[in-house]
Amino acid sequence: MWIWLVLLYGLLKGCREVCKKKALQTSPSIEVLLIYTCVSFLLVVPDAGNAMGMEAKFYFFVALKSLIIFLAWILSFSAIKHLPLSMYGVLDLSRVLFATLLGLTVLGEHMGTLHIIGLSLVCAGLLMLKFKPMSPAHSPNSVPKEIIKKERKYSAGIVIIALISCMLNSLSGLMDKILTRYITSSQLQFWYMLFLCLFYILYALAVRENISIKRAVRNKWIWLLAVMFVIADRALFIANADPASKVTVMTLIKQAGAIVTILAGKFIFKEKNVGHKLICAGVIIVGIMLSVF
Repeated sequence: MWIWLVLLYGLLKGCREVCKKKALQTSPSIEVLLIYTCVSFLLVVPDAGNAMGMEAKFYFFVALKSLIIFLAWILSFSAIKHLPLSMYGVLDLSRVLFATLLGLTVLGEHMGTLHIIGLSLVCAGLLMLKFKPMSPAHSPNSVPKEIIKKERKYSAGIVIIALISCMLNSLSGLMDKILTRYITSSQLQFWYMLFLCLFYILYALAVRENISIKRAVRNKWIWLLAVMFVIADRALFIANADPASKVTVMTLIKQAGAIVTILAGKFIFKEKNVGHKLICAGVIIVGIMLSVF
């Protein structure tokens, strides 16, 4: 059951990336983050009765998890805004490397032969992305050197931001696995989202961001983000609570959402050169399937 719950999380995560990209076309990053997080929290308030009774020390650890996600989302929204969705979807797969390292070193998880082969395919897919073919229209000879240098510098910075976000998300996933040994999924979700709302409110006040509640309420993508966020996280927390689940395998399964983002890049955002990215994602998905067995 935990495998299906993680798969649900992964697919909803891919859909959320599409909604983020759409939402950012109408509202600025912090407005989307703040409003959709607060709406998500309101959706879990009815379950507040099941969230009480934690030991004092766990409030600190849940708040720390919220801070990590707060930073990760600030960075990921910046990356999503400036990168093609299909490119971000594949870059986001790099978190599997961070999560595997954490699972092996911190939790002492064991990797079987198929798991190692699956991880190797995931790495191969990421390397294939780096060596993507260049069309004649975009060959170095057809583009001024000044433009190439500027684009490379800009892209490198955004890619680094995306990778740091992936590392922070992997650390949060590790904390989920550890925390759900001691607290329930209802407790984790309620307090994590409450602390997250507080962080974004403080951030918006600190940077004096112009938040338009009226504009945000009219942005349907924010509402979709909130609903999918609540469902996906609850599924993930329940899966983490299962003693049989492993962080290394769960992280691989989550990356099924890459197919959603790449297909959306092709058919919704009309991005070009998606074929090569889809092949890379296909290799990675095969790796995910092997790791499950």
